[in-house]
Amino acid sequence: MNSKIWLSAPHMGGQELKYIQKAFDENWIAPLGPNVNGLEDDLEKFLGGNIHVAAVSSGTAALHLALILLGVKSGDEVLCQSLTFSASANCIMYMDAKPVFVDSEKDTWNMDPEILEEAILDRIKKGKKPKAIIVVCLYGMPYKVDEITAVSRKYDIPVIEDSAEALGSTYKGRKVGTFGDISILSFNGNKIITTSGGGAIITKDRRFKKHAIYLSTQAKDDAAHYEHSAIGYNYRMSNICAGIGRGQMEVLEERVRQRRANHYFYREIFKDKEGIEVFHEPSDDFFSNHWLTAILLDSGKLNGKDREYMREAFLAENIESRPLWKPMHLQPVFQNEIFYGNGTADMLFEKGLCLPSSSNLSDEEKARIEKVIHSLF
Repeated sequence: MNSKIWLSAPHMGGQELKYIQKAFDENWIAPLGPNVNGLEDDLEKFLGGNIHVAAVSSGTAALHLALILLGVKSGDEVLCQSLTFSASANCIMYMDAKPVFVDSEKDTWNMDPEILEEAILDRIKKGKKPKAIIVVCLYGMPYKVDEITAVSRKYDIPVIEDSAEALGSTYKGRKVGTFGDISILSFNGNKIITTSGGGAIITKDRRFKKHAIYLSTQAKDDAAHYEHSAIGYNYRMSNICAGIGRGQMEVLEERVRQRRANHYFYREIFKDKEGIEVFHEPSDDFFSNHWLTAILLDSGKLNGKDREYMREAFLAENIESRPLWKPMHLQPVFQNEIFYGNGTADMLFEKGLCLPSSSNLSDEEKARIEKVIHSLF
């Protein structure tokens, strides 16, 4: 059988071992050290502007801390994009808060600003003004920043920008990850760059960064002994993982180019195939890193061939593809939670497929992928 083609494989740049070896040489084998500080500095320089970064153990940890920093308490409601990975919603449950799911719009597949405002007005009418908004940059695509921000400011509800998938993307020339009141990144093994496992909190308020680091290191007070006046978490990124991240930062812009090249590879394949739409930027305001390239299949125009037909054909050739995220309001664990929508996320899930998008896809692997597609259509 042919070797496996993964949906999104890690891709080392070659400089990671330099930072890891230095950590070993200096015995910084701990959840602190020069690589952690260095990675935070690297990210702050890359993102630009007056922002501050705290490196943590995962994107989920970053989301959890973001809710704590914004003062979310038990029983509070948090508005959350429904079409997303479960981590966006799980952190709300960690707080014993209530997720209120909001549908997507068809341009960016992210939170619909009009439905968001409808949801806020209805929750306020019911005496439950939401405490925060979690909006996602799905598959690297920036959300409608101006519209979502306007709604946020109108009702004085802070935005948590979940840019776990979007490092390197921009909106109107400004880096994604800098728009939310608090933003987060993920460096999981499948992301555009990785620290093996890891994430980051991004904030414009230096006090938030300081408090995030305090909470992520078990909330140890400044004392000679172990003194704790708050509940803490073991969420700080390790110096070894941060060393991987420092090496990866050196090739980040190249990885963005490679992922975007994959996207145009697929657009070329499907350009004359009626019934297949490649997810792309709705205007020049949006620049996606195209972490994953995704398509929508209209089975009515494809003689009944649907998303599963293509996925299973890839699987038979040992090629990984995957349906879009199943919306949170359709998940068994969240089936009793509140949802505001018009069916867009449901439609996207039914028709959508993520295609192999690793930045290290070889020409031979691309030829195998193209062969399967041509055999189907």
